[in-house]
Amino acid sequence: MSTTIDADVASPSDREAATASLTVPGRFSRIVFGIALGLAAAMAGLAAAEVVAIFSNSFQSPVLDVGDRVVDGVPNSIKELAIEWFGTKDKQALLAGIASILTVYAAIVGIVALTRRWKFAVIGIALFGLAGAYASQSTRRDAPWYAVAPSLVGGAVAALTLVWLRSLLVRRITVAPVGDPSESPNLDTAPNTAPNTAPISEGTTGTTTVEGFDRRKFVVAASGVAAGSAVIGITGRRIATRSGVASQRNELGLPIPRDQLAEVPASVSADGATPFFTPNENFYRIDTALTVPQVSIDGWKLGIKGLVDEELSLSYDDLLNREIVEYDITLTCVSNEVGGSLMGTARWLGVRLDDLLAEAGVKADADQIVGRSVDGYTCGFPTAALDGRNAIVAVGMNGEPLPLEHGYPARLIVPGLYGYVSATKWLESIELTRFDQFDQYWVERGWVDEAPIKVSSRIDTPRGLSKVPAGTTAIAGVAWAQTRGIEKVELQIDDADWVEATLADELNDVTWRQWSYAWQATSGNHSIRVRATETGGLVQTEERTAPFPSGATGLQQIVVIVE
Repeated sequence: MSTTIDADVASPSDREAATASLTVPGRFSRIVFGIALGLAAAMAGLAAAEVVAIFSNSFQSPVLDVGDRVVDGVPNSIKELAIEWFGTKDKQALLAGIASILTVYAAIVGIVALTRRWKFAVIGIALFGLAGAYASQSTRRDAPWYAVAPSLVGGAVAALTLVWLRSLLVRRITVAPVGDPSESPNLDTAPNTAPNTAPISEGTTGTTTVEGFDRRKFVVAASGVAAGSAVIGITGRRIATRSGVASQRNELGLPIPRDQLAEVPASVSADGATPFFTPNENFYRIDTALTVPQVSIDGWKLGIKGLVDEELSLSYDDLLNREIVEYDITLTCVSNEVGGSLMGTARWLGVRLDDLLAEAGVKADADQIVGRSVDGYTCGFPTAALDGRNAIVAVGMNGEPLPLEHGYPARLIVPGLYGYVSATKWLESIELTRFDQFDQYWVERGWVDEAPIKVSSRIDTPRGLSKVPAGTTAIAGVAWAQTRGIEKVELQIDDADWVEATLADELNDVTWRQWSYAWQATSGNHSIRVRATETGGLVQTEERTAPFPSGATGLQQIVVIVE
């Protein structure tokens, strides 16, 4: 913005007032104000995108679109590293990383905006909107073409805000002299001009153009933009994710199963091991959903389709009106490292999967069962896995409806298979197909398509590098080989012979089995290793492998300090 003050019509005091609010920016000031400029513009763009996202279920925040694209596109090694570092907080870490990158990018754009190449900054911030639009069309959500709207609107608002705030901050004032042009005032020293302004050009008539920062107007405007954007963005996000699903779930009752299970006996637990049942709030969660899908049972349908004799479409009530069963089953994530905690046991309630498929009629050439989530995620496992095992479409978990983050209103549970091929959450459809015709989400990324859970074991107590007193010390943990069961657990203390631990009672062959050992500990540092033998004699291998592509192997070893 440029303002001209003519001495013939304006007094010296007018000229002084016009330039008094301007200061000549140094390098540090340009950086600080540039960062503020870029961040305020980015916040305005994101807030606008959140508002647009309210208007359609096909829309979502550009941050989530980009996040989905990252989740789907990064190499498996990066995914595994993220799970190793952050565990079940991997999604929060990803969103924090995206926010950090966006912050740095916006800051750089803002700094560029205060240079002579400021138009490149406008292009740069608009490009971020285009990146979000691209991501919205490149995810597994199968979003329609108009899902680009939040990103494009957000990018446009950010660019316009950048230009507007810059116009408030960067000001030019052209001052015409009084009397003889040769006596034009030097604005660096003249008493009637601001001491912190400086001339950037002199005209042939002696006019002087002053460029500086109008900090007062900018600070007020940028603060208002930032505060307003924060309120609008947070409100938009809450409206976009708000639904009656949580309250709906809390008001639901669960049907009574055909054969209600009794309480598990105390004899299945070992002192010092993890609790036999994992509380819902502590149950591990590994999936690709950056935000928990909000799926209401109103209008929800479960489709059974593909290579079947008759396709089915079942409402939530249709599902609950069938025969209800409940089973105690341990789930294990393929990303679980040796000795890791990405597993848990729950009492699941639902409808047998083989009953549903029998009702639909599976064609002879179908060899794969694909579960599809409402967000487009897919799992797939062999039809041969339905060999009488207690696979179910689950609606309940540990005596309550499925928690939202664990798949409400329905999910698949298939004992003996790693979750990435079988445990579809927020289930929308079950499709009968063939392995040579369809690759599910993780198979496309190099994981194996048949994923039986491997025999393994874990030490729960004592913890590695913990200090224990000399004398009798309890060592305890869990072992698992779902669908086969555990026959034996052994420990090796230092380099001594393997000794057999005491097994707690087996509840069934699809839950973990707990064990304990009374160790006569002597002073010093000691290493402890554990191995399990599944029913039938297969011993857990010592060969160490990473989780990719079919699950980790190896023996857990810890060191304890005996005082």
